Amino acid sequence: MRVSARKINGVLEKELFGMFYQLIADLKNPQEAKQVFEEFLGETESLTFAKRLGVIYWLTKGRTVTNIRENLAVSSATIETIKHHLPKSDGLKLAVRKITAEEWANKWSEKIRKIVK
Repeated sequence: MRVSARKINGVLEKELFGMFYQLIADLKNPQEAKQVFEEFLGETESLTFAKRLGVIYWLTKGRTVTNIRENLAVSSATIETIKHHLPKSDGLKLAVRKITAEEWANKWSEKIRKIVK
């Protein structure tokens, strides 16, 4: 991850990140998140984040580095870095839990809908 060369006051930086994290926590659904992040992030920033999320997800599903590299158009170095950090990163593990919980809920919701019909 690249760090900005233009530093700001540490206290101000802490406040800005506090606002940023609170904004994310307050978004109520994917539509709100899309609306906000499309305005704040450039297309490249959004795609980079989404690809990294995809790498994390697919690594936990057992996909190979080659498969991920070819499908997501990311470098082997990026995949290996994420792969190295995944077991010890609480943030990455939390992201995987959130994604898989949503996946599980959608799967069972669809099964229930089919039964109810």
